[in-house]
Amino acid sequence: MIEFTNELINRVNALKKYTFFEILEFAGRVFIIVDYDESVVIGKRGFLPEEKERGLVLVFNNRMKFNWNEDAITATLVFGNTPEKCYIPINAIAGVFSPDLRVQLAVPVFKSKIKDEGDSSTATQNDKENEKQKEKKDNVIDITKLRKKK
Repeated sequence: MIEFTNELINRVNALKKYTFFEILEFAGRVFIIVDYDESVVIGKRGFLPEEKERGLVLVFNNRMKFNWNEDAITATLVFGNTPEKCYIPINAIAGVFSPDLRVQLAVPVFKSKIKDEGDSSTATQNDKENEKQKEKKDNVIDITKLRKKK
């Protein structure tokens, strides 16, 4: 099993960013899957109950104004007719994909904090990561359902 070090997390986050901007350049739009985390802000709307379980799919296009910095994507996104200020930590992004190009990157989500910071033993952290990976396998989103209907 691969150990989730800070270097690995940084490299995976760099891969997310690279994939995001490559898809955006090729297709003009890119979809991301955001896992629920307390650090994610979706304006006043927040996450709906189903989105807390399955994740939230957000769409970005090359005409939108957004900022991707070292830690997060910030943007004002519109839900229905309501604009919402969003803060999406890079660690909360579970996937980057394009139904147009039929390409996707699915990655593990690195939660913002380990729940039990008092116990920092490597074995305990590995056990927690294993539990998170098992939970993540049950939280797979089938992107074929997101395709446009003809």
